[in-house]
Amino acid sequence: MELLEKYFSNFSKDQKNKFSKLQELYQDWNLKINVVSRKDIDELYLRHVLHSLGIAKVQEFLPGTSILDVGTGGGFPGIPLAILHPETNFHLVDSIGKKIKVVNEVVEGLGLKNVHTTNARVEEVPGHYDFIVSRAVAAMPTFVHWTTGKIAKQSKHELKNGILYLKGGDLSEELADYPKAVIYELPDFFEEDFFETKKVVHLPLKYKK
Repeated sequence: MELLEKYFSNFSKDQKNKFSKLQELYQDWNLKINVVSRKDIDELYLRHVLHSLGIAKVQEFLPGTSILDVGTGGGFPGIPLAILHPETNFHLVDSIGKKIKVVNEVVEGLGLKNVHTTNARVEEVPGHYDFIVSRAVAAMPTFVHWTTGKIAKQSKHELKNGILYLKGGDLSEELADYPKAVIYELPDFFEEDFFETKKVVHLPLKYKK
């Protein structure tokens, strides 16, 4: 919690309580269904929770916003962002059933009312969303293909509706066809060495029927 409060100083009592429960919940479920590596479990708040919250340093979500988390795995970045934005609606999707099972149990354990989940490929998921978030599940061209037609028409944030993608390393090749993509360097927000090559990519996308 100290690590999170180093960068986010306005947590409510309820948010502090939920964030503090994450370690125990993931440790417990990871013994039954391995969704996070053992090394990462020991550094859950650095490698998963704070990393997920890097998206919020780029764009905080307004109440009533709709967010799609694609390939959520064990619930990242969706669950930490949902705790931070209790009035924003999050839809967490993964094609692997055992991962969604863990996500569902964590969501229930935290009492999160603003999260719902689907065990499916994202192409099968209907609806439109203000932002689509994810953590490096595919190269950007593939990810854009998966999520075509899922962006809501009306933008209400500082950033235009589109993808907010946690990625690392040299992205020049995979972003070559996306001149409107903007890269935000996470070391500009977080000083820990883990974030040295980590980024958030914002790619605005147009609404399609």
